[in-house]
Amino acid sequence: MNFLRGVMGGQSAGPQTSGAETVQKLCDRVASSTLLDDRRDAVRALKALSKKYRLEVGSQAMEHLVNVLQTDRSDSEIIGYALDTLCNLISNEVEEEEPEENAQKTNSDDLAGQFAEIFIKQQENLTLLLSLLEEFDFHVRWPAVKLLTALLKNQGQQVQQIILVSPMGVSRMMDLLADSREVIRNDGLLLLQQLTKANAAIQKIVAFENAFERLLDIITEEGMSDGGIVVEDCLLLLLNLMKNNSSNQNFFKEGSYIQRMKPWFEVAEDNSGWSAQKVTNLHLMLQLVRVLVSPVNPPGATSSCQKSAFQCGLLQQLCTILMATGVPADILTETINTVSEVIRGSQVNQDYFASVNAPSNPPRPAIVVLLMSMVNERQPFVLRCAVLYCFQCFLYKNQKGQAEIVTTLLPATIDANSISAGQLLCGGLFSTDSLSNWCAAVALAHALQDNSLQKEQLLRVQLATSLGNPPVSLLQQCTNILSQGDKINRRGSKVQTRVGLLMLLSTWMTNCPIAVTHFLHNQTNVPFLTAQISENLGEEEQLVQGLCALLLGICIYYNENSLENYTKEKLKQLIEKRIGKEIFIEKLAYISKHELYSRAGQKPQPSYNSPEQMLFDHEFTKLVKELEVLITKAVQKSSEDEKKEEEVKKSLEQHDSIVNQYKELIREQDMQLNELKKQVTTLTNQNEQSQTTITQQTSQIQQLRDQYNLLKVQGKPLESQHHIHNEAAQINGIQPKADAEEIGRLQEEIEKLKKQHDQLEGQLAEKESVIDKLPIAVGEAASGDNDSASASMKISELESRLAALDDENQKLKDQVQLLTDEQKTLNQQLASTNSTVAILETDKRKLQQEVTESKKEQDDLLVLLADQDQKIFGFKNKLKELGEPVEDEDDLESADQEDDDDDELS
Repeated sequence: MNFLRGVMGGQSAGPQTSGAETVQKLCDRVASSTLLDDRRDAVRALKALSKKYRLEVGSQAMEHLVNVLQTDRSDSEIIGYALDTLCNLISNEVEEEEPEENAQKTNSDDLAGQFAEIFIKQQENLTLLLSLLEEFDFHVRWPAVKLLTALLKNQGQQVQQIILVSPMGVSRMMDLLADSREVIRNDGLLLLQQLTKANAAIQKIVAFENAFERLLDIITEEGMSDGGIVVEDCLLLLLNLMKNNSSNQNFFKEGSYIQRMKPWFEVAEDNSGWSAQKVTNLHLMLQLVRVLVSPVNPPGATSSCQKSAFQCGLLQQLCTILMATGVPADILTETINTVSEVIRGSQVNQDYFASVNAPSNPPRPAIVVLLMSMVNERQPFVLRCAVLYCFQCFLYKNQKGQAEIVTTLLPATIDANSISAGQLLCGGLFSTDSLSNWCAAVALAHALQDNSLQKEQLLRVQLATSLGNPPVSLLQQCTNILSQGDKINRRGSKVQTRVGLLMLLSTWMTNCPIAVTHFLHNQTNVPFLTAQISENLGEEEQLVQGLCALLLGICIYYNENSLENYTKEKLKQLIEKRIGKEIFIEKLAYISKHELYSRAGQKPQPSYNSPEQMLFDHEFTKLVKELEVLITKAVQKSSEDEKKEEEVKKSLEQHDSIVNQYKELIREQDMQLNELKKQVTTLTNQNEQSQTTITQQTSQIQQLRDQYNLLKVQGKPLESQHHIHNEAAQINGIQPKADAEEIGRLQEEIEKLKKQHDQLEGQLAEKESVIDKLPIAVGEAASGDNDSASASMKISELESRLAALDDENQKLKDQVQLLTDEQKTLNQQLASTNSTVAILETDKRKLQQEVTESKKEQDDLLVLLADQDQKIFGFKNKLKELGEPVEDEDDLESADQEDDDDDELS
């Protein structure tokens, strides 16, 4: 404040001084007036002077204005005037002044920053301003939004930190999006744009305040891509929230908001007359898609967004725009870049893109149509770069697509009536346009990237040079163009063309000894490379020299010594004699020292300001980093070192064979161990089942014994015998279902017979008593002559009854004998059940003995495995002592084996 007053005091006298005095009087009036109307008029006057006398008002009135905000909250009009005045002071928007007064406004931006710093020095001021956002009155809420926006523009980081620690600060700002007054809602969008710049914490809070839902609703209400500036502001805010913020990107995907983006890209058939705002909106929408699938994102997040884009039809909609007519060039270019990153590394998306056809007659694949634009020198440079990037993304980790491209070059698949991707690439490779040469060479190199099979297949490609001459291979034609161009005129053979061909040859021959042999078979190739490397050329040719050194180094490193004149040793001797090892390594380093090398290595998309800058490819820079170290070591090694290395390799191979034998033995033993484990498990299960059965049968037998003893004590052997018979039959696995009815019937008959037996015994006792009385009756009859006849008749009748009772008694005795026999049979069955239990006990003991033996065998196997692990550990130590690295897979496998052994021992 003192500094500002000092500056003000240094002003010349005149209108400035008069303005300062006026401001001073108004400040005194605001501070001392007791009437609200007087204070309101004074603040309104300060607002009117705040633009013309910005320095005076800011230096003298800011404190009074803050006091007004604190004390006069009940009057919305004076609060609005105070907020407008502060906004004029802190905002960078300055009205045009008279020419003689312009000199005083040169420090406008500095003044805004200084006033903003003074205002936020007291954090309570910003807290007070945030509380004013809750006021619904338009004259309070709107200037409060504008003032906060101005503060964020001038002191962004400091204001963000205060808002972070302020309770409900972000929530109050998010409520602005729900305001029915469009002016406040739209300025709220601008406020949130400033708030979310470069602050991941605030971005996350805003996202979790349901920002995505609200913003997408606003975009839909405003007409999506056909909307106005509000749609643009919403898209800019969405970009702020999701760019370089993987948490918000994942939240956007998990909330199924990607599906809501599909209608944005629905274009009409008549695409003429695109407004500038629509182009801007669609460009931002495409950028938003690219943020979600950017190659710099975590791979898992990118792949999941790519999957969602395909499943919801977003990729299909983008391809529709790609093949549509009348689309502006910059939108078409950005659409190609967006499709490129949606399909990059996603096999499903790449397969779909390969199936897309352009609406032409006859239909052509979209890839062919795009390649036609890439090799056409009349097309815009940015469009050709976008097509190249799209082709690279289509082939990235896509061996199926690589095979399809190479197949179009093979003689058996060439169709003279149609244009294929391979024909377009060959045409661009050998055209007179250097940019087409470079793009075609890089595109063809991507068709060979990390694919040894296609590198060998490409050796079969034959090209017709001119009438009457035999066809030559594609490899030979590339080397011919390099050497002939250098012989004719080094300046005429453009550097860009030669760089592209050398990158193609380097990618082709890397990790492909057959291609190296084909290259060395031409006697002119090695002399050409050595001549290029050994010459002292200008800066423009140094990159070509470095690439020639790289290609010659590849010929050494991947050489199988199949050609006698160009073995590894002879090529190294040639370098030492013609070039010199140190010079060769120095020339090789020209590649990584080039100014455009690091720029190409930053991101996969080629981004250059002019065609002349297109010299390096992103994937090629990664290849150079890998090969530079290997080639340097290979060239610096002497023949003795190579012999030692070969001996070490042989010994390592022997060790590897021994290790492999032990691995096989361990695998076999591991399989045997697993089989034994399965057997032990099976036997254990069987043992448990047997023990369960034995326990059940033992308990049932004990129950039967108790029941039998109880019935025996109660004197009911006949009933219990039948019950015991049924129980014993169940124990032995016999289900007496068929005999149940018969047994019940017999039991009822036995009961009837018992009753009849009892009745007959009673009758028999009565008859015996009658018989005992017969002698007396006979004596009385003999004494009387009249009763003799009747007595004889009664005697004969009693004798016949006695005989019948004797017969029935005999039958009952026979039935009792039958029941006794059945009891004996049941006793025998009970004895057989006891013998079955004894047999099961014997089987149990045998199973326990087998389990004990299996455990002993398992312990022996574990001891053997421990010995073998110790031997393997010793061999690994020998390998490390010899200086050779040990593969991680072996370490992991041995670690897993040790874990398994520890589990078995425990």
